[in-house]
Amino acid sequence: MKNYLTLLLWLSGLFFVHAQELTKEKEIDDLIDEIFMEDEAINELTASLNNSQFLYISTTFNSDTYFSGRDIGIEQYNITPQITYAHTNGIFAGLSGIYYSEFVPKWDVTVATVGFGKNIGKKKLFKYAVSYSKYFYADNINNIYTNTFNIGLGIRNKKRNMGTQLSGSYLFGEDQSFEIASRSFVDFNLLQRPNSSLKFKPQLNIIAGKQTIELARIVNQSGQLLTEYVQNDVFDLINTQINLPLLYSTNSFDFEAGYNINFPNAIGDESNLKNTGFFNFSLGYLIDL
Repeated sequence: MKNYLTLLLWLSGLFFVHAQELTKEKEIDDLIDEIFMEDEAINELTASLNNSQFLYISTTFNSDTYFSGRDIGIEQYNITPQITYAHTNGIFAGLSGIYYSEFVPKWDVTVATVGFGKNIGKKKLFKYAVSYSKYFYADNINNIYTNTFNIGLGIRNKKRNMGTQLSGSYLFGEDQSFEIASRSFVDFNLLQRPNSSLKFKPQLNIIAGKQTIELARIVNQSGQLLTEYVQNDVFDLINTQINLPLLYSTNSFDFEAGYNINFPNAIGDESNLKNTGFFNFSLGYLIDL
């Protein structure tokens, strides 16, 4: 039960409006949370224990900030604290938020999530989860999405060292959208002792979703040339990310240090998108209730 445990709410890009303009919608990209189900320890706990509950407190530091993998021209770090409650009957709930070093206000949003997830099958190699998230923004301007409904399915191999998760999210509020994400991982056990472990867990994350693309065209109206703007909704790949983390667990503490590489996909009139990268550091503590 003291093995490595992380149940993190990952804020990932879902929506993109007009590639050349820095808007609130771009910031929303990385505020949509997703419950990932590949965590080996939480799966083992829920599969082997009955009527047990846990509280997990963690903080993640990202050395740079990119929205949907895109560089917005502002050098800043961000910090994501969170607290998550999980019960072995499948119920989970959490609060998280995000702090940007250069934005005003610096504390951008608080996210409340509640959901249910369960291992299925005789060998507990499959897991499904459903969740609902509500967003409370410090800045009430252009809050396009304030709610998200997520549903996902995960599968692992018999050795539980490889797996893939597929998830879909429906976003709604002032506007509506949807996204599809996948996460695949390989788990290398570098060190295993009774009360500690060291793992290398590379991951491949792919996010696609509906974006609103604003197109400009020249029209002739009564002999005058006018610019007309048309908005089209398209479904496209948004970003591909490779995550290379080292995970160390000792007793109830978890430590993570990793490097992340983004490969953003050009959408609409975007061009010359550069790959981006950043370091992440996390500290977590598990409380057995």
